[in-house]
Amino acid sequence: MTITVYSAAACVQCSATYREMEKLGLSYTVINLDETPEAKDDIMRLGYRQLPVVTAGETHWSGFRPDRIRELSAATA
Repeated sequence: MTITVYSAAACVQCSATYREMEKLGLSYTVINLDETPEAKDDIMRLGYRQLPVVTAGETHWSGFRPDRIRELSAATA
């Protein structure tokens, strides 16, 4: 399963999301909206306006969600 984190440079919740994922050993790809502004359309289509947005298969959410990250870790174990 591919995990993607849509983020921006000065996003505190994005940094917290990275740390939690790394702590749990999850591999992920970052799409920085500062560098790839066209990716904003992707997250807007999902209905989100707050970063980070995490997508993993059919699962997705917005904001720093340690509970969802743990669920994702358990599902990929």
